[in-house]
Amino acid sequence: MPSSLKKDILKLLAKRPLDKAEITEALRLEPGLRAKLLGVLRDMELAGEIARIRKDRFILAKDADLFTGVIQFHASGAAHVLNETAGGPDLYISAENSFTAMHGDVVVARVATERVPAWRPATTPRREGRVIRILTRANATIVGTLQKSKNFFYLVADDPRFVHNLYLQPPEPPIVAEVGDKVVAHLDSWTSRHVNPEGHIVEVLGKVGAPGVDMLSIIRKHNLPVEFPADVLRETVDVSPEVDPREAAKREDLRGRFIFTIDPDDAKDFDDAIDVEPTADGWRLGIHIADVSQYVKPRSALDREARVRGNSVYLVDRVIPMLPETLSNGICSLKPGVDRLAFSVFAEVNRLGKVHGVRFAKTVIRSAVRLTYRQAFDILNLPARGDTLAEAVHTAWEAASVLRKKRFAAGSLDLDFPELKVRLDESGRPIRLERVENDISHQLIEEMMLLANELVGRELKLRREPAIYRIHEKPDAEKLLEFREFASGQGVRAGDLTNRAELQSLLVGLRGQPHESAVKVALLKSLKRARYSPDPVGHYGLAKADYTHFTSPIRRYSDLIVHRALERLLGLTKSGPDSRALAAVAEHISTTERTASDAERESVRLKKLEFFQLQVAERTGQTFRATIMDVRNFGMFVELPEFLLSGLVHISSLGGDFFVADLAKGRLVGRATRKVYRVGDEIEVIVAKVDMFKQQVDFAIG
Repeated sequence: MPSSLKKDILKLLAKRPLDKAEITEALRLEPGLRAKLLGVLRDMELAGEIARIRKDRFILAKDADLFTGVIQFHASGAAHVLNETAGGPDLYISAENSFTAMHGDVVVARVATERVPAWRPATTPRREGRVIRILTRANATIVGTLQKSKNFFYLVADDPRFVHNLYLQPPEPPIVAEVGDKVVAHLDSWTSRHVNPEGHIVEVLGKVGAPGVDMLSIIRKHNLPVEFPADVLRETVDVSPEVDPREAAKREDLRGRFIFTIDPDDAKDFDDAIDVEPTADGWRLGIHIADVSQYVKPRSALDREARVRGNSVYLVDRVIPMLPETLSNGICSLKPGVDRLAFSVFAEVNRLGKVHGVRFAKTVIRSAVRLTYRQAFDILNLPARGDTLAEAVHTAWEAASVLRKKRFAAGSLDLDFPELKVRLDESGRPIRLERVENDISHQLIEEMMLLANELVGRELKLRREPAIYRIHEKPDAEKLLEFREFASGQGVRAGDLTNRAELQSLLVGLRGQPHESAVKVALLKSLKRARYSPDPVGHYGLAKADYTHFTSPIRRYSDLIVHRALERLLGLTKSGPDSRALAAVAEHISTTERTASDAERESVRLKKLEFFQLQVAERTGQTFRATIMDVRNFGMFVELPEFLLSGLVHISSLGGDFFVADLAKGRLVGRATRKVYRVGDEIEVIVAKVDMFKQQVDFAIG
């Protein structure tokens, strides 16, 4: 975008609103610039600098109280328009003020009020608005189940945030669809939120419940790419499966060091490896990251596709990689026993966790051992006894535990959650759910990677090298107040949560409590979402002033950009990332990351629901341990901690007595038996019903 043209437009619009013709005339644009004007205006509108009003006139957005951004809906139907300005508050949109916006759209909203609820201090009003225009649709298609009323076909969307039925034209050849099919429909027309949208079917995915249809639905819903373009694959043909000896000779040779990797048991792409040696006052750390930039060059087809994808996506039954497998699982993956090119971070760390020596270098390594997290955990729970591998793992944990202690002393927030691994059979049916804890084997690698990311981020910032940073801005005081109200309702006392120490204290107090998961999830929702930015504003959650993403270039485009920036900083190349494009790249990969995260969570949730649906179908009668989380007049909500799943035990299923809710004391009491169910109690439950449409599970007492 010509910066001078943009400045001239802003000066003109600061005086009065103008349409395109008036801007062209006022600026006396040459024919070449006239052709670019529409694109410049469009970019400025999408960036929220200007906005269109009646008669297609443009005005400065701030002068008209207009707010442009990506809208994100919640299950309640309300939404927030995200503020991409560092530190700026998001704009709340009620369901009735969301116009025809859909999740992920870029919208223009008018700031309508700054309302102050009675319980909130007058110093923290909430900005509210209403959507007045859709600038770009995040997705022109909707995935759902085909249904038919007496007179017309319609689609029930998979996404619960899309609450409207989509009226459909009757399927016509070559489209062959039946009621109950999972289909993809194009949104044709939607002019008012009070009128149902209309569309037509573009693809039939298969019968609901048929093997593979659920995952294919997620792929289509999120527009995830399945195949690599031909020109991308052609570029991988000439990539050798072995390291070029001539390139290895140019690098620092670390093949004599005892280097190892620790990854999930089903991992195929190994981004990172480590080696640690004790020193007189601490440790020398080597953190070695796959040198993807050696194989993916700027402006290549590989680079273009990696940028479009933004990241790899890890669904329950497959990986949709950012790079073709020739690279991601081949030459770039730090497999044991073979030479690999790496970009290494070396750090001297003392026994207080202070870093007093940092160095970066292009290297060639040969990993000695590939460990799974489970194997590393077993090693750490036994004495080292002189074994080389055991000694290396124990030494690495000694260093990592000191770094971890220092990080939390500096104010880092413990927001880690256990994960759920879904094991599938050959047909894709879930056969086992495994809870994966963030144990010391995970923490070991986590601390090493956090350190490398911090050190690289600090170097780039201090040397003012254009790059992309991983940022997490301070939360809005309003959101923290809303969370404080929620926590109080759960019986959790919270002080001034704008004080980091108070927030840390709250998290420590939650450990082991029955409502720990629910409260931590609510806290996460009240914090801003981490994202990418060319501005190094720091990471609130990690309590780090300097932070970027450097350690996963196989699966994140951000890290590849950072590798290139560090290469230029070290004088290894003359060209680095284009500073003019970094803001747009950061915004794009922040969006692709959100999309991947949504798809990954959805794939786990669907398979988890299917697992419990099979319990009902097969009448296993299996009981599950559950904790009572909340009590209502109609029953009690329980959570299965082993499976990270919540559901309802309806009061009608509590047979043998009539139960009355004592909401003040958080309990249900049987009139005849005096049987009591209290919040926090552990009970045994069985699966009563699974609603795949609503994505809900009902339980009964086991």
